Amino acid sequence: MSEARHAKTVEAGTTDVPPEVLRQVRLIELRTRGWVDSIFGGEYRSIFKGQGMEFTEVREYQPGDEVRFIDWNVTARVGRPHVKQHVEERELTVLLLVDVSGSGQFGTRGRFKSELAAEIAAVLALSAVRNNDRVGLLLFTDRVEHVVPPKKGRRHALRLIRDVLAYRPVGRGTDLAGALEYAGRILAHRAVVFVLSDFLLDRPVRSAPGEAGAGSFEHALRVMAGRHDLVAITVSDNAEETLPAVGLLRLSDPETGEVYVVDTGRKELRVRYSAFRAAERDARQRLFRRLGVDEIEVRTDARYTDALIASFRRRREGSRR
Repeated sequence: MSEARHAKTVEAGTTDVPPEVLRQVRLIELRTRGWVDSIFGGEYRSIFKGQGMEFTEVREYQPGDEVRFIDWNVTARVGRPHVKQHVEERELTVLLLVDVSGSGQFGTRGRFKSELAAEIAAVLALSAVRNNDRVGLLLFTDRVEHVVPPKKGRRHALRLIRDVLAYRPVGRGTDLAGALEYAGRILAHRAVVFVLSDFLLDRPVRSAPGEAGAGSFEHALRVMAGRHDLVAITVSDNAEETLPAVGLLRLSDPETGEVYVVDTGRKELRVRYSAFRAAERDARQRLFRRLGVDEIEVRTDARYTDALIASFRRRREGSRR
């Protein structure tokens, strides 16, 4: 399918936004505005910096100024040392990659993982536009579903929030590698890329190079992390980590439609499942560390604000060392 034809499919998923979605957008903005203004704005600005320094003016040299900033042409012309003044170029491009696959429609603690991801995306989008940065959106399942190019402004940020909430995906599976590769093609310059996903991929996450199953996901992740500032936000629910002992349980895979009946009364099964999930989490964390990808883990049963702030502050402290 050509990109032009694909774009038509993408836009078809966001028409006729229901009034309840618009109300939800407004509620999210109201609920998160205080956090963005009082907390996230400062944390965001302190760790996500611009792409260089911009020249502003020349002034006379003062004791303590760095010699490397002396403007020798002006110095020679006026007969006294002068230095160049620079300020940081603050403007950034932020891209939100949001997983809208079937596994996001799960939650046992008051909200679905997809709802939590949408609210975090809202906080990040509003933080970006508050700092006069451009922010864009890419929704993906087993295909790239919907793309909104980066722009500035509150109205644009609210449009992104609306799209995350209202979009009806065509696919159900998860192809993170394809989403990362697509994002790499549309980003002309270095950007801050947030990936919001449960990272329950069609292929298992592996941690060792060349290990079976590592596939294109690891390669795409390495390329993106090498070119951009990549942050992974892992969204999970406590019920995914352990099986409850409730006897026979009928489970449906939201991404494949397959139905399973498991006997959760078997202790061996529950232990094996917990060990498998722990191994997958450990493999994902090792892979992220090895590739230099920051990871923020959030859960449907905990305050995501605490996790975001703690991660931002760790990142800021790390950059000072």
